[in-house]
Amino acid sequence: MVLKRVSAARTDAPPVTESTLLRMSNRALDDLFRSSPSGPVPDGNMRGTLVAFSGTPLAKPLSVLAYLVGWQGKVVNARRGTLVNKITPLHLRAIKALVDVEDSWVDGAPCVLIDYSRTSFVARKVRDEIRLVGPQLYLGVVWLSRRRIAWFTLREPVGRTGRRR
Repeated sequence: MVLKRVSAARTDAPPVTESTLLRMSNRALDDLFRSSPSGPVPDGNMRGTLVAFSGTPLAKPLSVLAYLVGWQGKVVNARRGTLVNKITPLHLRAIKALVDVEDSWVDGAPCVLIDYSRTSFVARKVRDEIRLVGPQLYLGVVWLSRRRIAWFTLREPVGRTGRRR
C-alpha cells in the first residue's frame, strides 16, 4: 500500500486532536504517522499525552493517570537541539535528549528525532520520533531497543502567542 504524504493542515478533514488519537486503532495511528510531515523541531514547553491501548475504553483513563503521576510532556530548546522530560506529580525536569530532524525507523522518511542514547544512562535505549499531525500537535512513537512500544503526543499550550526560549 502506497501512502501519499499529506500536509498536517489539510482543510478537507476535521483537525486531529488528542481525543481523536486516543480513539484511533494502532493501525490508524501508524498510517497517520507514515502520511504526516516531519514538521519543524518544536520549541518550548510541550504538553504530553500518553496514547496507550488506543481505540479501547482504557485509552483515556490511562492517559489521564500517566499525566497525573508519571509524564507530563517535554520542554524543548530547538535552538540548542535539546529537551528534557517533565516527570512525576512535581513536574520535575529530567531525562535529557538531543533533538534534530533525521530519518524515521518507521518508514525512512524525515521525522523529528528525540535521541536519548548520548545523554541519558536511564533512557539510553529509548528513541522517540515525532511528526506533525495537526496545528501544533505532534504524534510520537517510542522505540525501546529498536522495538516500537508506545505512542504519545506533544502540543504547545493553547493560546500561546510566542515561543519561549
